[in-house]
Amino acid sequence: MPQTTESMLIIGGGLAAAKAAETLRAEGHTGDVTIVSGEDALPYERPGLSKGVLAGTEEPDSLVVHPESWYRDQNVTLLRGVWADAVDRGARTVSLDDGTVLGYGKLLFATGSAARKLPVEGSRLDGIHYLRTRNNALALRAALTGGGKKVVVIGGGWIGLETAAAAIGHDNDVTVVEPQSVPLKAALGEEIGGMFADLHRSHGVTLRLGTGMESFVDAAGAGSVTGVRLADGSVLPADVVVVGVGARPRSELAEAAGLEVDNGIRVDAGLRSSDPNIFAAGDVARADHPVFGRPVRVEHWGTALTGGPAAARAMLGIDVSYDHIPYFFTDQYDLGMEFTGDLAGTAPEAITYRGDKDSGEFVAFWTAAGKVLAGMNVNVWDVADDVAALVRSGRAVDLDRLADPAVPLDAL
Repeated sequence: MPQTTESMLIIGGGLAAAKAAETLRAEGHTGDVTIVSGEDALPYERPGLSKGVLAGTEEPDSLVVHPESWYRDQNVTLLRGVWADAVDRGARTVSLDDGTVLGYGKLLFATGSAARKLPVEGSRLDGIHYLRTRNNALALRAALTGGGKKVVVIGGGWIGLETAAAAIGHDNDVTVVEPQSVPLKAALGEEIGGMFADLHRSHGVTLRLGTGMESFVDAAGAGSVTGVRLADGSVLPADVVVVGVGARPRSELAEAAGLEVDNGIRVDAGLRSSDPNIFAAGDVARADHPVFGRPVRVEHWGTALTGGPAAARAMLGIDVSYDHIPYFFTDQYDLGMEFTGDLAGTAPEAITYRGDKDSGEFVAFWTAAGKVLAGMNVNVWDVADDVAALVRSGRAVDLDRLADPAVPLDAL
């Protein structure tokens, strides 16, 4: 097995970074391993922020990947609350905002993504929340706790809907504003998006669909948001506003260093960038995918969980072909869902249901030419690996058998 004792430097303090460090040590690397984290927190997993943490059933400390003692025991240097300012590829150094300069033999970007901001009038008012970090989640939970608030959520994507569910759980009055005809239309299409719309309406959420927002309103002139003005001129009263309009890859540092950047840091199937000594993993990486035959960037937990270890092995000189099938999950009210696959490259021709969609327990498959592009299991468990295998195979299946719960998925 190829080995090296050179210094390994990881920029980013999330799941991908922590798992990369873990894998470097597990593979026997004895050289320096350093993580530079902009957040003053131990590396943690983010999905729980919009689920258990917002709901009040979970605390941020439960999301930590490794306890502080692990970094000491594994001789991993964790620099918290400090940002990387510049990368000098020629000198193989990284400058930090506290004046420190670190050398590296191999460098991993695991910088993740940042919430997209709305550059509209009133965007700096108090009471407007974005959800990306543990501090964001704690501040928003405090605003929601106690109930009785008028909460407006801008964006009907995953973060927006999970936040709406949490806000309802705290007994608030919730309105979701979404410019598409149904929530999640871009991710799941009209039909499944309509199912999520019905789910939220049944729990008391008001949906303002097919309209965008124009500005935030401060009617009292006190510096705090009091409403959201929509594109049609109407104003929704608001005590709390949550903006969930997507995320952007945090690739500015890589771009300034002269790396190839195109909707993320461009890397090959071995997660190596245009510089052979620099790698990228997680949300920020746009990687050549050996199964899909095109570059893919995925902003989900599964990519950080698997991409960090893959990048670590590649940094050690191990041959890597990163072929993870995208996976994510959501919990909203009594609905639990896992989604496996990718719908960005090929337009689906049909949706095949295994089970009764109206029962709340089913699996939906998106197909084209009989090939499974993606599958979504709703309140049905232990099938995600089988769905991933169908996607990976690229073979056409009999859609009648695909719909038959009596036929095991691994027998198709």
